[in-house]
Amino acid sequence: MYTMTPFEKKHLDLLNAFHDFENDFFAGTTNMNSCKTDIRDEGDKFVMETELPGFEKDEIHLDVQEDRLQLTAEHHTNSEEKDEKKNYIRRERSDISYQRSFDLSGIDTDKLEAEYKNGILYVTLPKKQPDVPVSKRLEVK
Repeated sequence: MYTMTPFEKKHLDLLNAFHDFENDFFAGTTNMNSCKTDIRDEGDKFVMETELPGFEKDEIHLDVQEDRLQLTAEHHTNSEEKDEKKNYIRRERSDISYQRSFDLSGIDTDKLEAEYKNGILYVTLPKKQPDVPVSKRLEVK
């Protein structure tokens, strides 16, 4: 996690030495398995924007299970470089996967819409309209 100030005061005592080393070493990897998501309230609906750069549309899955929206994204890449003898010079593989779930209580799940554009997944979550009480007049017999 980044701080607001460019420099952090380090404790120079023996008890905090390993703690500071661990925090510095893993600082960039603490949120690797979470995709950044913003949710805006637009009155009659919520709009969810999730950053998924490098993914193809067919690698993203949205499933509605009861009152939960399950977002799953998996991306696999292989790259290979060989010399003239077909020996590996470099071979790399990377697998990236995200999985998140969101509460859908108060959402009309029949009208959900999703669009993936320029590395961002947009999901429109229309709010359920409150039931309007029906008023009627009874005829007196």
